[in-house]
Amino acid sequence: MSAQTLRFDKQVYAGEALDEAVKAFSNFAAFELKQEDDAWVVELISKSPQMADRLRNEFCNYALGLTIQRGGAS
Repeated sequence: MSAQTLRFDKQVYAGEALDEAVKAFSNFAAFELKQEDDAWVVELISKSPQMADRLRNEFCNYALGLTIQRGGAS
Protein backbone atom coordinates (compact mmCIF):
# COMPACT_ATOMS: atom_id res chain seq x y z
CA MET A 1 0.00 0.00 0.00
CA SER A 2 1.08 3.54 -0.70
CA ALA A 3 0.28 6.33 1.79
CA GLN A 4 0.09 10.02 0.91
CA THR A 5 -0.71 12.97 3.15
CA LEU A 6 -2.98 15.57 1.56
CA ARG A 7 -3.76 19.01 3.01
CA PHE A 8 -6.93 20.88 2.06
CA ASP A 9 -7.15 24.55 3.03
CA LYS A 10 -10.30 25.24 5.06
CA GLN A 11 -10.80 28.53 3.21
CA VAL A 12 -11.10 26.61 -0.07
CA TYR A 13 -12.55 23.16 0.76
CA ALA A 14 -15.74 22.16 2.60
CA GLY A 15 -15.21 19.50 5.25
CA GLU A 16 -18.47 17.82 4.21
CA ALA A 17 -17.18 17.53 0.65
CA LEU A 18 -14.08 15.73 1.88
CA ASP A 19 -16.23 13.35 3.92
CA GLU A 20 -18.29 12.57 0.81
CA ALA A 21 -15.16 12.09 -1.30
CA VAL A 22 -13.75 9.64 1.25
CA LYS A 23 -16.97 7.60 1.09
CA ALA A 24 -16.93 7.63 -2.73
CA PHE A 25 -13.30 6.45 -2.91
CA SER A 26 -13.43 3.92 -0.05
CA ASN A 27 -13.24 0.97 -2.47
CA PHE A 28 -9.88 2.19 -3.75
CA ALA A 29 -8.13 3.41 -0.61
CA ALA A 30 -8.19 3.62 3.15
CA PHE A 31 -8.35 7.06 4.73
CA GLU A 32 -7.45 8.76 7.99
CA LEU A 33 -8.89 12.22 8.55
CA LYS A 34 -7.50 14.91 10.82
CA GLN A 35 -8.39 18.51 11.41
CA GLU A 36 -5.91 21.32 11.95
CA ASP A 37 -6.62 25.00 12.55
CA ASP A 38 -6.23 25.94 8.89
CA ALA A 39 -6.58 22.66 6.99
CA TRP A 40 -8.30 19.33 6.67
CA VAL A 41 -5.62 16.63 6.54
CA VAL A 42 -6.32 13.38 4.72
CA GLU A 43 -4.00 10.39 4.84
CA LEU A 44 -4.79 8.44 1.66
CA ILE A 45 -3.56 4.85 1.65
CA SER A 46 -3.97 3.47 -1.85
CA LYS A 47 -4.79 -0.22 -2.23
CA SER A 48 -2.89 -0.22 -5.54
CA PRO A 49 0.60 1.33 -5.50
CA GLN A 50 0.53 1.59 -9.30
CA MET A 51 -2.55 3.81 -9.11
CA ALA A 52 -1.50 5.93 -6.11
CA ASP A 53 -0.70 9.13 -8.01
CA ARG A 54 -3.75 8.94 -10.23
CA LEU A 55 -5.97 8.14 -7.27
CA ARG A 56 -4.60 11.15 -5.37
CA ASN A 57 -5.33 13.44 -8.30
CA GLU A 58 -8.82 12.06 -8.87
CA PHE A 59 -9.64 12.31 -5.16
CA CYS A 60 -8.51 15.95 -5.01
CA ASN A 61 -10.50 16.86 -8.14
CA TYR A 62 -13.59 15.12 -6.80
CA ALA A 63 -13.34 16.89 -3.42
CA LEU A 64 -12.95 20.24 -5.18
CA GLY A 65 -15.94 19.53 -7.43
CA LEU A 66 -18.11 18.65 -4.43
CA THR A 67 -16.98 21.82 -2.68
CA ILE A 68 -17.94 23.90 -5.71
CA GLN A 69 -21.35 22.20 -5.86
CA ARG A 70 -21.90 23.16 -2.22
CA GLY A 71 -21.09 26.79 -3.00
CA GLY A 72 -17.63 26.90 -1.47
CA ALA A 73 -16.00 26.21 1.86
CA SER A 74 -18.56 27.94 4.04
